[in-house]
Amino acid sequence: MPIATVNPANGETLKTYEAMGAEELERRLQLAEATFRTYRATGFAERALLLRRAADLLEEDQQDIGRVMTTEMGKPVKQARAEAAKCAKAMRWYADHAAGLLADEEPADSDVRDSGASRVLVRYRPLGPVLAVMPWNFPLWQVIRFAAPALMAGNVGLLKHASNVPQTALYLEDLFHRAGFPEGCFQTLLIGADAVEDILRDERVRAATLTGSEPAGRAVASVAGEMVKKTVLELGGSDPYIVMPSADVDRAAQVAVTARVQNNGQSCIAAKRFIVHADVYDAFAERFVASMKALKVGDPMEEDTDVGPLSSEQGRADLEELVDDATRSGAAVLCGGHRLRRPELPGWYYPPTVLTGITREMRIHREEAFGPVATLYRAGDLDEAVLIANDSSFGLSSNVWTRDGAEVDRFVRDLEAGGVYVNGMTASHPAFPFGGVKRSGYGRELSGHGIREFCNITTVWHGA
Repeated sequence: MPIATVNPANGETLKTYEAMGAEELERRLQLAEATFRTYRATGFAERALLLRRAADLLEEDQQDIGRVMTTEMGKPVKQARAEAAKCAKAMRWYADHAAGLLADEEPADSDVRDSGASRVLVRYRPLGPVLAVMPWNFPLWQVIRFAAPALMAGNVGLLKHASNVPQTALYLEDLFHRAGFPEGCFQTLLIGADAVEDILRDERVRAATLTGSEPAGRAVASVAGEMVKKTVLELGGSDPYIVMPSADVDRAAQVAVTARVQNNGQSCIAAKRFIVHADVYDAFAERFVASMKALKVGDPMEEDTDVGPLSSEQGRADLEELVDDATRSGAAVLCGGHRLRRPELPGWYYPPTVLTGITREMRIHREEAFGPVATLYRAGDLDEAVLIANDSSFGLSSNVWTRDGAEVDRFVRDLEAGGVYVNGMTASHPAFPFGGVKRSGYGRELSGHGIREFCNITTVWHGA
């Protein structure tokens, strides 16, 4: 795949970039290693000052970088600006909290005495250069939620971004440079996917994090495992959205639309499978389908656009294949279901779509639909709702709508997911851990759990 900005709203190639050669990559790896030796010795106050400065600059750049993101991957520009603001918030959160999250810990006095020590500390120390392999769908947020905690912990970052968002990738390196971080603290590597393995095998790279597809995660995890390097993987998701009879059905249907089509439906944590109790199924379906039909599909640079183009022609083709497979096998189309053919929208658009009558044999039941396509399931009771929800190889997040406390307890206990969001849609926040189970990956980002993922957790024992 070429490293290029191709506007998904019209298919026009705007900029192309040459991949970095072996000499330049070696220079950058040497720089990362050298910078780490000195940067690791800086204090939290110094790192926080730099990170807050980067957050200020990002806010100043919000309009411009928002338009760049929209041009590169097609999200509505109002969502792109919101993404930039969210990144600045997360940077400030880590600047404020990292020192406390990584403060030395002292075990209980009784355990210290029992070990024969006079004092024991648990200390968090940085690992070194961390390679981040990041996707295009949230081209700022996915990077910042790795970079902010990694830099505050004293690590340095090497970014291999998706090949279709090179301008955003280069902006991120420039952002940290302008904020005053030492040269080499954060570097963008303009390389193709075929160059990742060699970098991951390099002894100077101490760990890796990847957000992306399951095949990409398997490839990185395989190499990292061979090299005995720590990894954090956030892979696909096919999140359930369960609506029970006690729920506010109007509100649940309204939020469901945003939960499905945010970021043009191209989000791992977007709700994708809508599992509705039979008692409220018809009422929910009527409201949900009507609202999906009412969404404006159009130019993502226009402020009133709800759904822009998919990021690539291949992405649209993949989505079409899932829908076509389902309809050939008997699924009913309640809205959408075929690509838009409007001359004023020449790009890779696909309309908001709702399918029902889904069976286990259909690909869309098993695979992630990365675009504005929702599947509706009818559940007879809570047990069946849980069964349908867990009938997936993914386990990223989940959403449940109920006013019954006993039902909430049951969903929290039994749903196989990294998060359960009650009477609301899944959303990431810097204070809360984020990640999945099963084939959605392992490890956690954000919160204290996320910042400690790339730390050497060191026991310091003092004799009596």
